[in-house]
Amino acid sequence: MIGLLQRVSSARVDVDGKTVGVIGRGLLVLVGVEQGDDTARADRLLERLLGYRVFPDVAGKMNLNVRDIGGGLLLVPQFTLAADTEKGMRPSFTPAAAPETGRRLFDYLVEQARAQYASVEAGVFGADMQVTLTNDGPVTFWLKV
Repeated sequence: MIGLLQRVSSARVDVDGKTVGVIGRGLLVLVGVEQGDDTARADRLLERLLGYRVFPDVAGKMNLNVRDIGGGLLLVPQFTLAADTEKGMRPSFTPAAAPETGRRLFDYLVEQARAQYASVEAGVFGADMQVTLTNDGPVTFWLKV
């Protein structure tokens, strides 16, 4: 699984003109599911997301995680993260999981996140989403598990 983690001061996702997820300070994570991914990988990605130290401590060092700051976690499914872009001028989506597998694993990730952390919002799998964010830093990391 792939998580494109962005430290944000705010973020939201809209579907059909309605806001389906909104957070203040925290993490916006675009989530890609690849062939061969399973619940163990989803669990590992969530562990890293909740524990990844990307927020500054009093000395300005990245030593705090989203839990430490009481921030929000906004998970957004992003099929295109699994693209193969090594050749040509058009991406190949061969590495991506089948839609039913992607949906099942994304839903599992959201369910587990909500069971482990209070402030979790999510986009809608398969929907045309409009994502708005203010990247803080900017700070962006690509996590692959």
